[in-house]
Amino acid sequence: MSAEEKDIPQNTQDLTVFVQNLLQQMQQKFQDMSDAIISRIDDMGSRIDDLEKSIGELMAQAGIEESQASITDADAEAGS
Repeated sequence: MSAEEKDIPQNTQDLTVFVQNLLQQMQQKFQDMSDAIISRIDDMGSRIDDLEKSIGELMAQAGIEESQASITDADAEAGS
């Protein structure tokens, strides 16, 4: 018997156990990937918040008010 033949379940009970184990492994991998994605999204949100804060500080240093910047953005979009 080869190694592949030993891994193949020989009866329905073995097949059931094999499929359940396989599904549990797949579910765990999916959960791990989901957790990693959510973590990266949270990190990205934090970085965006920091970037918005930095931009606001730079605008304040340059003497540009947010309302003035919004008008400029709206004019630029209308011209496009």
